Amino acid sequence: MTEKLEPVVTEWRRVSPKYVVVDLVGTLVFGVVAVAATSLPAVFSHNGYLFAIPAALAVVFLVALILVPRRVRSIGYQLRQDDLLFRRGLMFQRFVSVPYGRMQLVDINRGPLDRAVGLSELRFVTAAAATGVAIPGLVAADAEELRDQLVALAESRRAGL
Repeated sequence: MTEKLEPVVTEWRRVSPKYVVVDLVGTLVFGVVAVAATSLPAVFSHNGYLFAIPAALAVVFLVALILVPRRVRSIGYQLRQDDLLFRRGLMFQRFVSVPYGRMQLVDINRGPLDRAVGLSELRFVTAAAATGVAIPGLVAADAEELRDQLVALAESRRAGL
């Protein structure tokens, strides 16, 4: 008779609400640069019809800016018994499971904007390049604690292989 495995139910942990500011600023800067760059042909050619391209792009970035808070709320992770489960995305959701024993590197990154609001990004590297996972928007102390916990779990699981 086969043994039934009971699912481990844990709650989703979300990233810091401060990450909304980081994502908003990044999207805004990229949007302004993209709209300015696509405006150059219209400015230099004096063709008014070419302004439709940067105008359409501005609308796209405006919608993206409006969706940033919801997109940030969709980012989360679970520490399960054998792996870390990461999710992100609104329309196209992505779920990635990273087994503790397969983690080769757990890295903390802090960009200038992240440092300004006290946040960090935790990156996991595994043997498979496609499964690289980054959890953005973690409070710096929580990121360091989670890194240490994951490194300990990874070492203990690798020893058992």
